[in-house]
Amino acid sequence: MKENQTNFQIIPIGSVKRKEDGVYLELDKKYAPAIKELNHFSHVQVLWWADKHDNEKSRNIMQITPPYGKNPPVTGVFATRAEYRPNPIGITVAKIEKVNVNDGIVKVQNLDAFDGTPIIDLKAYFPVCDRVKDASIPKWLVGWPEWFPEEGFGLS
Repeated sequence: MKENQTNFQIIPIGSVKRKEDGVYLELDKKYAPAIKELNHFSHVQVLWWADKHDNEKSRNIMQITPPYGKNPPVTGVFATRAEYRPNPIGITVAKIEKVNVNDGIVKVQNLDAFDGTPIIDLKAYFPVCDRVKDASIPKWLVGWPEWFPEEGFGLS
């Protein structure tokens, strides 16, 4: 069977900025109008490009031992949140703290992307579409909290 390969063009819309007072999604001016009314949502899905793993080696890793959980098995990358994958796309649901449409800036919590990481898209979080009732996880992840702590998490 011949492999069907199509190339896609992904254009960064901005980047992650980590500052002493928080984490910011700084959009290119062109995209600032696209966050109008985002302030009415509590959360946003941030799609980001794991640029530090955009290389042939990282794109060809198909199995890993995750660095989390209790004695995790070797796992296919599609069963992880690993940043190395065929297309290094990351996605994180982040809590919105503040939206500044004029400057194209969204202050967020709980974003697991590094400073300078390219942002490729934002999508408002809709519970009816984005949450799952009765979700299950593997036994080696049992004991993880159901929700992130109020004080948040992230890369420092």
